Amino acid sequence: MNRIYNFSAGPCTLPLPALLEAQREFIDYRGTGMSLIEMSHRSREYGEVHEGARSAIRRLLDLPDGFQVLLLGGGATLQFAMVPMNLLAGGGRCDFTVSGAWARKARADAARLGGVRDVFDGADGDYTSLPDPAALEIDPRAAYVHITSNETIGGLQWQDWPETGDVPLVCDMSSDFMSRRIPAERFGLIYAGAQKNVGPAGVAVVLIRDDVLARCADDLPAYLSYRTHAAKDSLYNTPPVFAIWLMKLTLDWLEQEGGLIEAERRAEARAKLVYDAIARHEGFYRCPVDPRFRSRMNVVFRLPNEELEGKFVAEALEHGMSGLKGHRSVGGCRASLYNAMPLEGAETLAAFMDDFARRNG
Repeated sequence: MNRIYNFSAGPCTLPLPALLEAQREFIDYRGTGMSLIEMSHRSREYGEVHEGARSAIRRLLDLPDGFQVLLLGGGATLQFAMVPMNLLAGGGRCDFTVSGAWARKARADAARLGGVRDVFDGADGDYTSLPDPAALEIDPRAAYVHITSNETIGGLQWQDWPETGDVPLVCDMSSDFMSRRIPAERFGLIYAGAQKNVGPAGVAVVLIRDDVLARCADDLPAYLSYRTHAAKDSLYNTPPVFAIWLMKLTLDWLEQEGGLIEAERRAEARAKLVYDAIARHEGFYRCPVDPRFRSRMNVVFRLPNEELEGKFVAEALEHGMSGLKGHRSVGGCRASLYNAMPLEGAETLAAFMDDFARRNG
């Protein structure tokens, strides 16, 4: 087995214990004579996995009573449309913080379905900074306020959360979900694609507070209604069985490793190693993001020119580090440091950055 360090932005690196358990059980799940992904999603075996995943989410987040945990297909991108479809019925309006590429995509879908008012747009600063959460002027009549907790492409992350009063706070938490503790009671709805920190692609987690669920439109096509999925415990249709199984195994691993307190500690340690390497070679490496809002999940940086960036990515791969090329829309380099990235991976990258700078600076 030749496991390299996978710094890809998603699908993410997964914990080896979860992968090995799936490998052991893949063909003959717990002596049933067939794979879990061959079974009925109404079977007892799958039911234990399904409810196990939902229960692990509740425990890890210390989720208060009054929240529904939904497991849905379509990834977070489907939620860009489902949120406004459910919450902007009858000509409603919402407030948006436009913090980067993913927030822009979510905003575009919301604008097709209702009114959108921008309470922050980071375009003038090339999406390298965020506002003081306390400074946001929220319309008390808004159906919801939308934020993107971590911009995977731009490498910036909310470090605190706005107080929105009676207006539900909706958050796309895809790329830092389950990487830190959150005050869940301050959110009306959280959605996240699993493929950044908690599993493979193919399933999205939606946490929706009961009072927000009650506000949802009641005339939507069945699959596009949160009410449908809440009423059926996310078993309205055949769920993405394999993705949910791997997510449960990953969440089990996370609990065994110490939960979100430990995930948070490790995230800070990994990110510090890479940001410190950038700082040691200031002028050769450059991170464009405001230091107050630099992501612990996605560290973005540039080298003096694109030729050196290409060389950096190619040599890193030769040294067992994959996925360091920046997103095609912005270029540069990016190291994604999700939950299952061992500290040794960040240490190896930082040492390589030191060596590369000495040889090419």
